[in-house]
Amino acid sequence: MKHALTQEIASQLAALALGHVTREYPHKLDHVMAGPEDVKGPRDLHPLFHGSFDWHSCVHGHWLLARVYRLFPGAPGAAPVRALLDAQLTGENVAAELAYLRRPSSRGFERPYGWAWLLLLAAELERQGAAEGRRWSAALAPLGDAFAERLLEFLPTATYPVRAGAHTNTAFALALALEYAAVKGDDRLSRRCVEAARAWYGRDADCQAWEPSQDDFLSPALMEAECMRRALPGPEFLAWFARFLPRAAQGEPATLFQPAAVSDRSDGKIVHLDGLNLSRAWCWRSLAAALPGGDPLRARALDAAERHLDASLPHVAGDYMGEHWLASFALLALGAGAD
Repeated sequence: MKHALTQEIASQLAALALGHVTREYPHKLDHVMAGPEDVKGPRDLHPLFHGSFDWHSCVHGHWLLARVYRLFPGAPGAAPVRALLDAQLTGENVAAELAYLRRPSSRGFERPYGWAWLLLLAAELERQGAAEGRRWSAALAPLGDAFAERLLEFLPTATYPVRAGAHTNTAFALALALEYAAVKGDDRLSRRCVEAARAWYGRDADCQAWEPSQDDFLSPALMEAECMRRALPGPEFLAWFARFLPRAAQGEPATLFQPAAVSDRSDGKIVHLDGLNLSRAWCWRSLAAALPGGDPLRARALDAAERHLDASLPHVAGDYMGEHWLASFALLALGAGAD
């Protein structure tokens, strides 16, 4: 593959995250005020995740740092990453985030996108082998448990999936939650997520892929496929995938193989399309790895992933509207299949 995750690239991505995970402003809050006492700034509300423009981006900025630290512990930039995670992942900070989550007005806080990223961060910390990683994992574990429980309670009430290409996408949330459940050995959460995936997507066929929309950063079609790859046993997934995208080996629907054009990277919504290209690359690489070696779609999928990376990997940095979050999606794409 032309694009691979090297220590040099990983260090560059980590340097971007270090530049924003504790940068408080500008900031976009997901915050319900019940009274004047709730008029507070990001750091007061979220001592752990107050940077990166918004809460969920700060969470996955920490995920990026933890993942790079695990994959490349000897990298030149490892020391500042370790220092940052030591300073942030403390019992006191986690307790404050838990207190915010328990507010009556926080029931829908960051649902489901931020929930999913928090679970993936908890899974990444669980994978850490060094003593400091085990310390970070233990510190964050109560928050991971709280979001896992919140998802368990929510899924039975979620009669329908959300197929949008942005934060409310339910396939993305299930995919990340399934990874958390596998790493943590949470069989109850795993079963609940698989049940939801089957109920929401099991009968889908002949996907027309009406995408991209103007502010997509997830492909509704490919994210659903990646979710089902994780939820179903291999042979069952292959049969489902053949029904879902029956002409994919012929390059149809063509829109799934064509990178999105990004007209204005200073616009916080339009730059989502760089994220779409990176997340499609992540999905195509992951899906390709699940296909038999002789499947004609395998080569086409890998080629599509490379072209999507060509389109947006050079633009991860440059303007804060993309820079505060795109590196995480680049790492997902470049590291697809690493674990």
